[in-house]
Amino acid sequence: MAYYNHPPVDSELIKSLTARQNELQKQVVLQKPDFTLKVIAGCDSSFIGENILSVFVLLSYPDLEILEKVWHYGTIELPYVPGFLAFREAPNLLEAYKKLTQKPDLIMVDGHGISHPRRMGIASHLGVHLQKPTMGLAKEILVGKFEMPGPEQGSISPVLHRNEHIANAIRTKEKVKPVFASPGHLLDLETATKIALATTRKHKLPEPTRLADHYAEVFKAQVR
Repeated sequence: MAYYNHPPVDSELIKSLTARQNELQKQVVLQKPDFTLKVIAGCDSSFIGENILSVFVLLSYPDLEILEKVWHYGTIELPYVPGFLAFREAPNLLEAYKKLTQKPDLIMVDGHGISHPRRMGIASHLGVHLQKPTMGLAKEILVGKFEMPGPEQGSISPVLHRNEHIANAIRTKEKVKPVFASPGHLLDLETATKIALATTRKHKLPEPTRLADHYAEVFKAQVR
């Protein structure tokens, strides 16, 4: 197994990113949705060396037919800093988003919303920048503790961090590992959880982020 050592990060950069993240976090609004969900987007990013490829897939809701797929390939502007990955991903995701001819009612992001040490994961970043409802859908937790949900499909268990309920562990398929849904911006946890379950079909991952992940691999072939 190969281990990669990232170079030490400038402490001033960490201070600056922390301050920016805290500023952005103050703008996060968690609320029941005030929209009718007809178009949902999934988005994901894939790192290729010092470059990044970001994908948005638009789907109709509730039938989940693909309406549009766009991608953007760019250079990474920041070094890797744990807890600040959103600053590496967000600029390129925003460029990909500009290419959509139709805008979604809700964006499901492959990553975290408020289930983050400073409550500011990539889904919250995107939501604040775009002023759009967003939610995070992650394969692993970043912070917090939870008890494994029951083995049957639809079982849910809260993820708690510093006495806050920041996400739900959801068993989207019977006897498979749970996924983790959290609100990003202009959404609440209950709705994010319902949407994660409502958009799951044959696979463990809900269709918006599953398809974004799939097309990130497809489009990668075009830039190599």
